[in-house]
Amino acid sequence: MKPLIIIPARGGSKGIPGKNIKKLMGKPLIQYTIEVAKEVFEDNEICVSTDSLEISRLVENLGLQVPFLRPDELATDTASTYDVLLHALHYYETHKFIPDLIVLLQVTSPFRTKKNIIEALELYNESYDMIVSVKETKSNPYYVLFEEDENGWLSKSKNGDFTRRQDAPKVWEYNGAIYLINPKSLKKGNHLEFKKVKKYVMDEKSSLDLDLPLDWMLAEALLSK
Repeated sequence: MKPLIIIPARGGSKGIPGKNIKKLMGKPLIQYTIEVAKEVFEDNEICVSTDSLEISRLVENLGLQVPFLRPDELATDTASTYDVLLHALHYYETHKFIPDLIVLLQVTSPFRTKKNIIEALELYNESYDMIVSVKETKSNPYYVLFEEDENGWLSKSKNGDFTRRQDAPKVWEYNGAIYLINPKSLKKGNHLEFKKVKKYVMDEKSSLDLDLPLDWMLAEALLSK
């Protein structure tokens, strides 16, 4: 297997300003992802895709080379992760590095572990489009999710003949921690929605995704223990 690990880290952020390099218990957030990536992969397989000179310098101080600065059009609020991945893949392919697997590791998952990544890799098969990390969601559409009808009345998002939530099908939520993507599938589409997708299940703590200040407070509380 010849993987390309892509860690997207643009300079701007609205939910938590400057979160990629904001210090979490004394360590820049991006460092958690870089460290776990280096535990599993070779340095030359890891690409931090950033538009920020500040992030680039920090990453290089952590022992990784930053091969390029992401163009401005891929560093906006509306730029898609799909386009960021394609850009990085194209760069490496034109420099004679042809990966057979893309590993997307988002900076906002500091509790993702080496064990998680290795277990997900063991599930991957080249016939798949993607392996994605998930957690079992508490927001089961058979019980607690509702939609408004044309009259404004609430009705369950998904109907089922279940008297207990335990009897309903389990529902999985992408946790944002690990994406193992077939490069051939990436090139065929125009987004990260694929047909042949298998799950890798993670627990609640490992799945914590830092998107809002409250998430950051919870992460600090967990790390302080």
